[in-house]
Amino acid sequence: MNPVNHLRTGLSVAEAQRVVLALAPQLGSETVATADALGRVLAEPVVSTRTLPPADNSAMDGYALRCADLAGATRETPVALRVAFEVPAGGSSPERALAPGEAARIFTGAPIPPGADAVVRQEDAEREGALVRMRGVPRPGENVRSAGEDVRKGELVLDCGAELGPAALGLLASLGRTVVAVRQRPRVAVVSGGDELVEPDTAPFDGKIVSSNSYTLSAQCRLAGAEPIYLGIARDTPDALEDRLRAGNRADLIVSSGGVSVGDRDYVRPVLEKLGCTLVFWGVQMKPGYPIVFGRFGDTGPLVFGLPGNPVSAMVTFEQFVRPVLRKMAGHRALFRPLVRATLAHDFEKSAGRMHFVRVFLEPKPDAAGEFVARSTGTQSSGVLRSMALAHGLLILPAAKTRLAAGERGLVQVLDEGFFAAHEPGF
Repeated sequence: MNPVNHLRTGLSVAEAQRVVLALAPQLGSETVATADALGRVLAEPVVSTRTLPPADNSAMDGYALRCADLAGATRETPVALRVAFEVPAGGSSPERALAPGEAARIFTGAPIPPGADAVVRQEDAEREGALVRMRGVPRPGENVRSAGEDVRKGELVLDCGAELGPAALGLLASLGRTVVAVRQRPRVAVVSGGDELVEPDTAPFDGKIVSSNSYTLSAQCRLAGAEPIYLGIARDTPDALEDRLRAGNRADLIVSSGGVSVGDRDYVRPVLEKLGCTLVFWGVQMKPGYPIVFGRFGDTGPLVFGLPGNPVSAMVTFEQFVRPVLRKMAGHRALFRPLVRATLAHDFEKSAGRMHFVRVFLEPKPDAAGEFVARSTGTQSSGVLRSMALAHGLLILPAAKTRLAAGERGLVQVLDEGFFAAHEPGF
């Protein structure tokens, strides 16, 4: 029997985001090789079983010594010490302490000999046979890495929910952790619908178009940290769509594009209901992308997003609703794209009632470091995919607004975070 649906319609963007995130579960954990865990989210606290570094060691190639032995040393009146022994990197601690008037040749990472309290860089010393002359007095602890300076045994190093970047992976390796528990990646079944669609390796004919949504949506899934599973094109029949949606029932989330409006061949909603999906809402007050449907299969089945078929509408609705859900499922804390304020290069006009997401270029504002100018990429037709390929972000025009004038500042949701990469170091 079909579930009883209490379908909400015409939600605001903020309401729809709250609804989808409230129903999105955090996935369980799995153990992966630390070397393969880049970008994953920790599902366990990591407590150090080691002290790093395990002993005081040298931060430089040079000479370990006692600061007191260089009292009065200046450039004009250097003090000479006898080089008593050498301490190589990777070797054991010296067998004896430095005696007064002695220094030890030492290399980066080598343990500090007992009695020494500083290291002078080799370029700041003058070696002559068994003697080394110093033309200054170092500070106690200079060029010495103290034991436990990085991590102490028993210390919480990384907590649950931490995203594993290169430094975190190196730290795990330093602690001897070759495997680590992380949140599972969401598996996303991707379905495109429409008799007009063909795969890219088929030349379009008789009004056919290439199914670009399968590529854009799969790529957006990967950028969100999920694993897309492409289920192919569903023809415009209820049976064909049902077959595809059934195939996606083992995924964590299903994303389809097309067939969600109110036309004679828009079968997504009735087919989902037939399969036992509880539809939660249809339609969001936004442009592009009003006809979006969201539902779920029971308490433990996959969430389902039926996105519009127009390429830009599909991508924009994915960014606002599907991407935050995938990041929550994967354990991330920061769920949304970054926002920047930008000065508008020209007027932007719209009708009241829906929030608009306008594709824009961002340009650094001349003579104002850290400030930007937003300029439209051109036509805002929901079928012009190139406008998304060119866009650095989406200018957000609030639902109640009808106009933002040139020179005003607006919020831009940044899609291309590479925009912030610099051609020059800037310092």
